[in-house]
Amino acid sequence: MSILIDKSTRLIVQGITGRDGLFHAKKMKEYGTNVVGGTSPGKGGTDVDGIPVFNTMYDAVEQTKANTSIIFVPARFAADAIMEAADAGIRIIVCIAEGIPTLDVIKAHQFAEQKGAMLIGPNCPGLISPGKSMVGILPGQVFLEGNVGVISRSGTLTYEIVYHLTANGMGQSTAIGIGGDPVVGLHFRQLLEMFQNDPETEAIVLIGEIGGNAEEQAAEYIRNNVTKPVVAFIAGQSAPPGKQMGHAGAIISGTSASRAISGPCRRARPSSRASRS
Repeated sequence: MSILIDKSTRLIVQGITGRDGLFHAKKMKEYGTNVVGGTSPGKGGTDVDGIPVFNTMYDAVEQTKANTSIIFVPARFAADAIMEAADAGIRIIVCIAEGIPTLDVIKAHQFAEQKGAMLIGPNCPGLISPGKSMVGILPGQVFLEGNVGVISRSGTLTYEIVYHLTANGMGQSTAIGIGGDPVVGLHFRQLLEMFQNDPETEAIVLIGEIGGNAEEQAAEYIRNNVTKPVVAFIAGQSAPPGKQMGHAGAIISGTSASRAISGPCRRARPSSRASRS
């Protein structure tokens, strides 16, 4: 079993006629994802690589019964693309675009929630349920179907850790890159709950970064609510106050552990019902 996407996923690629949208639409289709259409204003009625193109998400959803979308549009249009998808009835929206103004993301996220949609990203690699469906820009060849759930703030670290999981015969139920921006959609706590409730996910890997308090909140949630084994890797040891850092800078910076990491994560280790690293 998996969470969020599976064989029933019907995907629309927003911005499919752009360079990145078309390239990754082909890759997702090759992986086995059911890509039922794409959008590009003014190009409705055409097709690319056998995938029909629609002018709007409203047309696309009405004609394809899509339930999921992935966004490959420039940052200045991404918030509107999120809201259009949610308003059209899409339930899972994956936003790859980076550089979206924070206030625009807040507005789009709130709108999506009001419409009952779940947002993943922005500035994320997407997600994959190995052997079932891939919605994103992930390297599908390193993933293996199995029972380990993966949640990550870092795209590249996800691929590295999943490579080692796969090499050691530990397949994944679903792997999700939540994005590293200050404001994102689904976060650690919601996804931990989904994996906890998924009967075929037997263990969880969490990949975090220093800066912010999302990892602290995840540790607290794990201690109180998660009964499955959890292994966590937090990239970095310290960050300037109030700064949220990407994994590359986090790994090479700092020599002393921050209070944020040394607090709840340590308390969660030995006595919790789940195991930690």
